[in-house]
Amino acid sequence: MSKRKIFAALAALILLGVLIYQIPAVKLAVDWRAEKFFLYTKNSINPPGPVPTALPVTPHPATETSLPPSPTADATLHTSPTSTATLAPLPSNIFLDQPQWVQQTPNNCGPNALSFALQIYGWTGTQDDIAAQIKPVTGDRNVNPDELVWYVRNNAGWLNMDYRVAGDIETLKQLLAHRYPVIVESVTSLDPNDALGPNDDLWAAHYLLLTGYDDAAQTFAIMDAYHENNKSISYQQLEDDWKPFNYVYMFMYLPQEEAEIKSILGPDWDADYNRQRSLELSQAATESNPQDGFAWFNLGSNFVYFEKYEEAAHAFDKSREGALPLRMFRYQFSPFIAYFQSNRTDDLLALTDYALGITDKSEEAWLWRGWGLYRKGDYDGAIAAWRKALDVHPGYADALYALSFVGAAP
Repeated sequence: MSKRKIFAALAALILLGVLIYQIPAVKLAVDWRAEKFFLYTKNSINPPGPVPTALPVTPHPATETSLPPSPTADATLHTSPTSTATLAPLPSNIFLDQPQWVQQTPNNCGPNALSFALQIYGWTGTQDDIAAQIKPVTGDRNVNPDELVWYVRNNAGWLNMDYRVAGDIETLKQLLAHRYPVIVESVTSLDPNDALGPNDDLWAAHYLLLTGYDDAAQTFAIMDAYHENNKSISYQQLEDDWKPFNYVYMFMYLPQEEAEIKSILGPDWDADYNRQRSLELSQAATESNPQDGFAWFNLGSNFVYFEKYEEAAHAFDKSREGALPLRMFRYQFSPFIAYFQSNRTDDLLALTDYALGITDKSEEAWLWRGWGLYRKGDYDGAIAAWRKALDVHPGYADALYALSFVGAAP
């Protein structure tokens, strides 16, 4: 064969490869595997260390004990500390009809869990429809409960969706017994093939859809988009896996069902009351076990809700003394807010740098790194960080605001 024919054949193969790569499913598979390969190689050469501990600061005398005042909402809302005290006894088991199970695409457990829940209400979309709006870049590793709620309220307006923290087994069962599916954020163990390096702890967050429970077996029925369908999880295992995410739970309902939801949640229908109770529970957990890093982390997140940033920063300092998992700051960003608002910029930059070393496709980490650089006077670095946030999440409102604030173009 002549050299001209060989070159023509090679060119044809390259062109064919480029055309095949444009097929969305092929592109997704190739990009995902390439990203995993480069991450693993990088972290094999330079393995990530543990979460950095806090830099020395002057102690704040009120940090460890200062609690916000109890909410002053409608007093009738707070007559009972137990949200289910006046409800009828629960059946010993309940199982909702499950939609067809579909494997999640990479980093897509949130959109897929939400798609399962919406299909129970007759919605006919897919996880890709949801991801296109709240995480259009496949490499974006996380969506927040707020983003899932935003999607429902803006794309399935005939439904409402909300979330609360400080959930417990009884509340989950009450919702399911009244035929409301529930989404929780909990811990999962990653497949070793998804490791980001040889020293990976394989700890990750994962959204699960709960569709039933069985008291005899002490288990919940779940739809798990990462592992497999028709799974169950014990009450105790769910509680353990749920803790690092402040026991957050998400529920949706029709407008005419709001009164029933209120009766199920009781005092926790009021978001401030719910968060206050969560704060007190997490404070008690730190007192019971001062080495419990997740309890300190939850306490910090609750303090951020009440804009008590110095107290929050102290709680996050304590959480970082333990062995927090590598990916903790891939999913929760309250520490960034606390350190920025309490003027602890060096801690903010150290933590965002660590988070981006684990996952560089995190719009929240890039956003707060930008604000840290801005406070340090590195305006060019801040603008570059905010633009990186937009690369990860096009249209990200917080990054657009930051760039507008300094008069820079996206």
